[in-house]
Amino acid sequence: MEKKQKEKSKSKSAQPDVEPEVKEELHPQESENQPAQEQEVQEMSELEQKELEIVRLKEQLATAQEEAASLKEQMLRDRADLENYRKRLIRDKEETVKFANENLIRDLLQPLDDLGRAIQIAESTKDYEKVHDGVVMVNKQLYSTLEKNWGLQKIDSVGKEFDPLEHEAYQVAVDDSLEHEVVLEEYAVGYKLHGRVLRPAKVKVGKPNI
Repeated sequence: MEKKQKEKSKSKSAQPDVEPEVKEELHPQESENQPAQEQEVQEMSELEQKELEIVRLKEQLATAQEEAASLKEQMLRDRADLENYRKRLIRDKEETVKFANENLIRDLLQPLDDLGRAIQIAESTKDYEKVHDGVVMVNKQLYSTLEKNWGLQKIDSVGKEFDPLEHEAYQVAVDDSLEHEVVLEEYAVGYKLHGRVLRPAKVKVGKPNI
């Protein structure tokens, strides 16, 4: 019996150790496949990142295009508004110039009406003295309206010292009795508008004999 146990133990020791060799053969294959798998995963990860980056860039491009289109549309609207505003200013200016004297004309209507009535009365009665009176009345009314509403002023000339800014020498006469140039006679009344000479008076000037 002891002999049989010894034979079994010998047979066990004689059998080759297979499992360690298989393990040794499997480990090198796993170590070779692992870097390839890691590289494949890394490549897929980089590809996914690039695809995500492309998607993000496309979204940014679409957003930028929308903003550019919106800005262009706003610019066109602003340009149209500016052009309409410019045309409106030109139109308003033309209207202002066209009707600038509206109030003046309105003020002159009443004197014109009075003058017309005076002429009608004189023609119907053949009393031309009434025409004279009517003309005098209209003249006073007209000047009063222009003075009160429009700042018109007559330039006093006769007996005043000659002023080249207010008087236009239409004729000159030498006078030994004069010490300086004086307006002797007025041929046409001069006027000021709000203190500025609108039309100088045409006058005859007396000049000392020097």
